[in-house]
Amino acid sequence: MKKYRLIVVTCFVIAGLSVNAQTGRDAKMNSYIKALMSRMTLEEKIGQLNLPTVGFDITGPVLSKDVEQKIEKGLVGGLFNTFTPDAIRKQQDIAIKKTRLKIPLLFGYDVIHGHKTIFPIPLGLSATWDLPLIERTARAAAEEASADGLNWVFSPMVDIARDPRWGRVAEGAGEDTWLGSQVAKAMVQGYQNNDLSKNNTVMACVKHFALYGAAEAGRDYNIVDMSERKMLEYYLPPYKAAIDAGAGSVMSSFNEINGVPAAANKWLLTDLLRTKWGFTGMVATDYTAIMELMNHGVGDEPMVAELAIKAGDDMDMVSEFYINQLKKLVESKRVDVSYIDQACRRILEAKYKLGLFDDPYRGISNDRAAKEIMSADKLVLAKEAALKSMVLLKNENNILPLSSTAKIAFIGPMIKDQRDLIGNWSGAGDWKKAQSLWDALQTQYPTNNFMYAKGAKVIDDTLLLNKLNRFGANILPETLSPAQMIDEAVAAAGKADVVVAFLGESCTMTGEASSRSDLSIPEGQKALLKAIKATGKPIILLLMNGRPLTLAWENENVNAILETWFGGTCGGDAIADVLFGKYNPSGKLTMTFPRNVGQIPIYYNAKNTGRPFSENEKFTSKYLDVPNTPLYPFGYGLSYTTFSYSPITLNKTMINASDKLEATITLTNTGKFDGEETAQLYIRDVIGSVTRPVKELKGFQKVFLKPGESKSITFTLTANDLKFYDINMKYTYEPGAFKLFIGTNSTNVKEADFKLTL
Repeated sequence: MKKYRLIVVTCFVIAGLSVNAQTGRDAKMNSYIKALMSRMTLEEKIGQLNLPTVGFDITGPVLSKDVEQKIEKGLVGGLFNTFTPDAIRKQQDIAIKKTRLKIPLLFGYDVIHGHKTIFPIPLGLSATWDLPLIERTARAAAEEASADGLNWVFSPMVDIARDPRWGRVAEGAGEDTWLGSQVAKAMVQGYQNNDLSKNNTVMACVKHFALYGAAEAGRDYNIVDMSERKMLEYYLPPYKAAIDAGAGSVMSSFNEINGVPAAANKWLLTDLLRTKWGFTGMVATDYTAIMELMNHGVGDEPMVAELAIKAGDDMDMVSEFYINQLKKLVESKRVDVSYIDQACRRILEAKYKLGLFDDPYRGISNDRAAKEIMSADKLVLAKEAALKSMVLLKNENNILPLSSTAKIAFIGPMIKDQRDLIGNWSGAGDWKKAQSLWDALQTQYPTNNFMYAKGAKVIDDTLLLNKLNRFGANILPETLSPAQMIDEAVAAAGKADVVVAFLGESCTMTGEASSRSDLSIPEGQKALLKAIKATGKPIILLLMNGRPLTLAWENENVNAILETWFGGTCGGDAIADVLFGKYNPSGKLTMTFPRNVGQIPIYYNAKNTGRPFSENEKFTSKYLDVPNTPLYPFGYGLSYTTFSYSPITLNKTMINASDKLEATITLTNTGKFDGEETAQLYIRDVIGSVTRPVKELKGFQKVFLKPGESKSITFTLTANDLKFYDINMKYTYEPGAFKLFIGTNSTNVKEADFKLTL
């Protein structure tokens, strides 16, 4: 007992020391910034609020002008789109050596799924269901980005998305609130590593705040209109999770929310984010968002600058409306100077926490960059992430894995493609350093019976092709006509035992400003696939894409389908390993794949109607021409082996608010390969004061099993896991009946019942 008391006392002492140390650090920071701000002019304070772009690419229609002169005048708080030690040092030198107060600059960049070592797109990373792995990819990205001079990344994107027409689903973790929240925390922890002052960390920027993933019609930059209940329960929690994990900054979104654009939305940026959630970091707008407020129709340039600063936007990205208007607005008494002081303080605090006042260059050097960037360990991690991200959607008669001695025709525009491997939002990544699938095959199997034919261009539509190429698609012209390319592919297929067709989207067909109304494989590629089908040869379809596609024909007509996403720098090598059984795929979908576009939005945690689906009744909620069910449900993914789930055993069938419910199943590998399975836990609140979804994800466990091996898995739930927003908008739990589900995906589950009492 004495030993126990000593441990408890020691823990409290350590906790107390930690709190005291943090209090001391905060006091020191506050004193430093207070003294600094007392020396700043109004123009210099407003200058800290200005975030122009200088560098290697742009993401919008405006390129900032005369930036270096503005830095010298103290009219710039940070830059983005600039990296490399030499470029960063050049700009930071101006701020440190030529300005009156020598306030260092922030340097931000879109590091979305890696900096120069590119990992699978975030939607692919989420399909790993491997939170430690996801955190490690963010940590590796932070190490590279910080060595390259950056100290701020515009990531993670935590928008919940239920509409795959929206191109930016590629950048997030999919449709589920609970899983999205876990991924958000992992990303923030990876970037910031709990200590922003270390020179190998970067400040995370949670985006897009808020609700951007619910843009109407899946069309980018469009409006969002939803109930408060839907916001709080489904769309807002991942942002809150990232903020609770310590994210240093937030980016306001382009969309309007209930009639008020996010960049002018005081309820969103101040009442909710700061007052209710307690966020103390800095808020930056998205690219030219303050300027775009005029298009929304809420005011002219002075008015929108006033609305934005009062709403809670601290940094104006590219618009430069703050440096053009705020001084005049203060002088005319339309804006109180306290708004500028508050925004300036938050930006200076971010710089202080990043250690920029101690070392404005954060230890950057070309030697450090050479050591960190694309280092061997990061490439190993990139391959691991690519392997674990792939989802096996179909494997008829166990056609996969293939034998390397078979005669195989590799057909399709993605076989030798490097550019698309690293995907959209690949930032500083160099696609020429990615290894294509074909190069990987030649390296791994130098003496083989492999044949190649391109078969089709990614897209034949000349107008769309030119549009995509303007934004970096690198789709080159062909000397053969589409018919000649198909003939060449059919000839190769005729000589083969099996065909591997690698088809999908160009990287520029997903991401920002890449919404699509048709989610099928492009027409020319589909014609190629149908021609190969006519040869009668078995077909393995590899998909490269950044969103769920409509694959009803493909699912019926090919023998196997492997979703590879945009796999990153090491994607080609990883695909080869999966094809030939060096790795058994274990990924699971985090977005539902619809049968056709008419089903959208479609997601697993929907609600019943008063007339739920019935095959035998006409007047129930259904389509006449397609089932209600998706093609591939949330959580779905096959393996080269098979797994069986025992019935669920509960430690009790009735719990109160202080109890723990334990749900146990036995998972068995019933196949012939080593494999990893992600067992998923869902609940349903049967009766509530407001209607509840048919299923809600509440946990998962990844389990590796050898053939014939079994393992007992226990999930633990408490009353806190059963909370929701009740009829009075109180976040609480209600007594009553619940269902608990455990299974391999959201559809294929075992079921048990329990009750919650007060």
